[in-house]
Parts: sequence; structure tokens; C-alpha cells
Amino acid sequence: MNLDLQPTLENELITIVPLKADDFEKLYAVASDPLIWEQHPNKDRYKREVFENFFQGAMESKGAFIVYDKATSNVVGSSRYYELNEENSAVAVGYTFIGRDFWGKGHNATLKKLMLDYAFQFVNKVILHIGATNFRSQKATEKLGAVKTGEIEIAYYGEPIKWNFEYQIDKAKWENK
Repeated sequence: MNLDLQPTLENELITIVPLKADDFEKLYAVASDPLIWEQHPNKDRYKREVFENFFQGAMESKGAFIVYDKATSNVVGSSRYYELNEENSAVAVGYTFIGRDFWGKGHNATLKKLMLDYAFQFVNKVILHIGATNFRSQKATEKLGAVKTGEIEIAYYGEPIKWNFEYQIDKAKWENK
């Protein structure tokens, strides 16, 4: 399997590029908004010291991205590929957050579409983990055609265990959408 976990992807709305250490300040400028995290299991991720831990996990994942709006070059947010499972032909997509300036404007759906289209060139399943109280993200995930397959506890990098819902999108369903 030749799935590169950090390709550069783009379309007319956004550019997705591999996250680098020197992206911290511009990404934290977006992540420092408490309202982004109000439904997330880790509601205090807007705090610098908590976000520093998140960012460190993103860097160590070797699958994280920073996302830019093409029209303005402003930072939209971040996402990543993780948990590549070649045996089961699956990869997870997540750890996504989008700045409120871009909510409801198609950036999240476009981000996921680019990432899913790319992943499905190499795998047959994409997994998404969504916090049990993150109704906004659950709804967005279901709009993509994802189906809830379970409920699990997840310990994000250096953070307490939180209850999450696991969703799955199958390649055949995605391609027929």
C-alpha cells in the first residue's frame, strides 16, 4: 500500500498541506477560540498549554495537515490521517477543527471530500471518531454518508479518556454517492 499520510491536496476552495512545527502560532490563532471546542470531548483545547499537547500529537502522527482558504490564504483549520490499518484496508480521518469564520461555507465538507477521495485510492474503509457530545460533527459526518458502527473510549494524545462514536464510510458507498 502506498498511502502517503501527508500529501498536498487542493481544489478551488482549499489547500491542504502537511503540518510543520513552525505552523503552531498560526494554527493556534484559530484553535484559541473556545466556541470551536464547546461540543468537543476536550473542551479546554483552546488553552495554549492544552493545544501545545494536541499540536505535539499532530506532529508525531506524521499524518496531520494545516488547511488554507485559497481565496484569502487564511488558515481554515486542521485535520489528519491516522491509524492506517493495511490488513483491514482502512485509515482514520479526524482530529479536524475548522475556524468559525469558515463554518457553514463548505470548507469542512470540501476538506473531508478531498481527504476521502485521496484515501479511497488506497483503502476500502475510512473510520471517523467523533465525541459522543459533538453533535455538530456527528451531523456533518452523517451528511458524508458515514454510518455509526460503535461506541468506544479514546485517549487522545496525552489527554484523558473520552467517550466517542465510531463511524465508517465504505469505498463503494462513497464512490456511488
